[in-house]
Amino acid sequence: MRCAARLFLTRSYRSVGVEELCAAADVRRGSFYYFFPAKSDLAKAVIDRHAGALWARLDQAAVAVPAGGAEVAGGAEVAARLHAMADAVGEIQTGFETRFGRVVGCPFGNLAAELATTDDALRAHLAAVFAEWERRLAELCRAAADQGALRDGIDPGLLAKSLVAQFQGMILLAKTGRSAASEISQALHQVIAASLREGV
Repeated sequence: MRCAARLFLTRSYRSVGVEELCAAADVRRGSFYYFFPAKSDLAKAVIDRHAGALWARLDQAAVAVPAGGAEVAGGAEVAARLHAMADAVGEIQTGFETRFGRVVGCPFGNLAAELATTDDALRAHLAAVFAEWERRLAELCRAAADQGALRDGIDPGLLAKSLVAQFQGMILLAKTGRSAASEISQALHQVIAASLREGV
């Protein structure tokens, strides 16, 4: 599965065949089909692997923010947690950049762009990942709104959706423009800061 995750990320799902996957992983074709009835089943497993790593990184980022009480500094703690999410995404992309020599994209965004209109089962699997990502952000955005940290007129649910879109857009631009991964988190911090009240 690690080989598939690397090849799908650095190249594409469609450009990598089962024969190449088996050769890269040093397994027989029969062994492949014993574990995965089809290549698309492997893709779902790869998506789940990346998602598990993302959720763990986001949870770790949230825990790293020092607790200071529900209303500390008018929502400063929950604002810090939102910024920590941006840092986590940036660190993941920096890790890819270090490993592969360039920004290779988001595992979910890459597959969504390639498969969303041609494989409905994989589209739905990816949609569930994006929905969970949005749910996690919406939880933080609602907490920020409850604590008075968001600017007037900002809808927490729409902000969460916009942040996921911003994550994906910045990663895509860095991938196609060959810009540094560090720019991704910088832009995300600006978007988050623009949604927060001054002084938060």
